[in-house]
Amino acid sequence: MAVLFAVGVAFGLSKDKNGSAALSGFICFLVLTTLLDPSAIQQIKGLAADEVPAAFGKISNQFVGILVGIVSAEIYNRFSHVELPKALAFFSGKRLVPILTSIAGMVLAFVLLYIWPVVYDALIILGVKLQSMGAIGAGLFGFFNRLMLTVGMHHALYPVFWFDVVGINDIPNFLGGAQSIANGTAVVGQTGMYQAGFFPIMMFGLPGAALAIYHCADKKNKAAVFSIMLAAAMASFFTGITEPLEFSFMFLAPVLYLIHAVLTGISMYIAASMQWMAGFGFSAGFVDLVLSSQNPLAVKWYMLILQGLVFFAIYYSVFRFAIIKFDLKTPGRGELMESSDEKEATIGSEGLVALTQDYIEALGGAENITEVDNCITRLRLSVKDSSAADVERLKQLGAAGVVPVGKHGLQVIIGLGKVDRVAEQMKVALAQ
Repeated sequence: MAVLFAVGVAFGLSKDKNGSAALSGFICFLVLTTLLDPSAIQQIKGLAADEVPAAFGKISNQFVGILVGIVSAEIYNRFSHVELPKALAFFSGKRLVPILTSIAGMVLAFVLLYIWPVVYDALIILGVKLQSMGAIGAGLFGFFNRLMLTVGMHHALYPVFWFDVVGINDIPNFLGGAQSIANGTAVVGQTGMYQAGFFPIMMFGLPGAALAIYHCADKKNKAAVFSIMLAAAMASFFTGITEPLEFSFMFLAPVLYLIHAVLTGISMYIAASMQWMAGFGFSAGFVDLVLSSQNPLAVKWYMLILQGLVFFAIYYSVFRFAIIKFDLKTPGRGELMESSDEKEATIGSEGLVALTQDYIEALGGAENITEVDNCITRLRLSVKDSSAADVERLKQLGAAGVVPVGKHGLQVIIGLGKVDRVAEQMKVALAQ
């Protein structure tokens, strides 16, 4: 799993999705993990086998894989077009990147030689502490998981609980099913506790919030809000992809997002304390719930549906009350919105090229954009000045949200399906 993260992150974050980036991530990972293998540490430091810190026995983990992937992608993006002197011309461009990532792997290994044991021990303490708290620990994980999504730091948190960073390994142990039980790595009624409580939230709670936002929208905007909320709620229910829905109110009404984080923690606590277990391979949507229902570690998984119906009502009631009581400016309140049908008509008549050009202009023009990338729902942009972006115009074009990342970074939430086409067309337009 760790090497897949190293390869996948390097490939995914590379600006042109080239296989050389994936290869570089793989090479960097091999160099780092070989140098920090317990036997290598034993020779480097002259230690006896039982004196080698336990941290190095866990160096091949998802956290390190993600770190390697990020570093490899950054090296690829910076040096994949470098031209060397004629004597070394063969190693120019993409051939240079694996060499540089090998060196980077050595540098990272030297740094982690001293830092990783400290980080590992801290993670162990955190993991053991939360594990010892049982259902309360699961609830705290759910709360911070949602809260850290606002700045994208949830990716640093969940590997500790979902994968084998400190021994919890909740997802692989759950997916192992009967084999995990036989191996003693899974316990019926406990394994899955860091996953199960997400199902009621993603399948029912957030769609309830979407319905509340729709009902609270101004009459003139209801058609537009309905189409946006329906698409986002369907994505959340079936696949567990929640970003389009969460970003629709995260920055417009932060208090609602805080409520959402608290309710997620409560849901995680309830599912864990009642030992209603289910797990996922992708996210906590309907598809994964159906698939996990056949797993011997899935305990009373159907109760998560009943819990979800209760949370649907809670989300709807709390969101509607808060929106009306505090006059929160959720989508469709206080300004005229263009319906999705009208947007699609505009896209159909002017074409993807025109839409992309509108996005470029709203982002401060081509001269303001230095790099374009995307994930499953959002554009990830490097810009000269993030404040030059016209946030309102981007929302008029269909963006569900805009997240500044420092002075030189922007994330534009466009949504599943459309973001890939816009990103590719934007790269073409900027290359001309």
